[in-house]
Amino acid sequence: MKIIAFTGAGISKQSNIPTFMERPDIRERLHRSFAQAHPQEYNQTIATLKESIDQAQPNDAHLALAQYQIPIITMNIDGLHTKAGSTKVLELHGGLPDNSELEYAYSLYNKPVLYGDPAPNYERAYDWVANLDANDIFIVIGCSYHTAIAGDLRQVAKRMGCRIYEIQEDAAHKVRELLEQLLSK
Repeated sequence: MKIIAFTGAGISKQSNIPTFMERPDIRERLHRSFAQAHPQEYNQTIATLKESIDQAQPNDAHLALAQYQIPIITMNIDGLHTKAGSTKVLELHGGLPDNSELEYAYSLYNKPVLYGDPAPNYERAYDWVANLDANDIFIVIGCSYHTAIAGDLRQVAKRMGCRIYEIQEDAAHKVRELLEQLLSK
């Protein structure tokens, strides 16, 4: 039995990282066209976002996935899965620039993937999920249906016949409980 976790902003909300839906002021600046037209404002937006994220710590959902060595496909750019100790993390939307890259962040690709940019890891995510079967498990944690990839990966998992579990609230407590239940059998 294989398990893959698919995570979104909801898993990191309990680590005090607001979702982009809660921060439209940031979301509206994460477009390639904005970065090119307003490089200084974009750089400042990324620096502010990075400062907030750098202070965040993984919650127990991140730690449980790392402890049980669950492969993760994430839409998040916060790096909390890696910070928690997970070693197999597919970041669909990249990460954030290093501190040394902040002054030219507007020109970077995949740091993060911006609206209007190609997302190079989408194909790999489809492959991961397409390799599941009826004996396997796909756990969706804190993912809305607001992005096409979120709906698509659920549909692929369903088509592969694997069991799908959704945790949309209180991931910091429910992920470990689910993993213990699934792996104690």
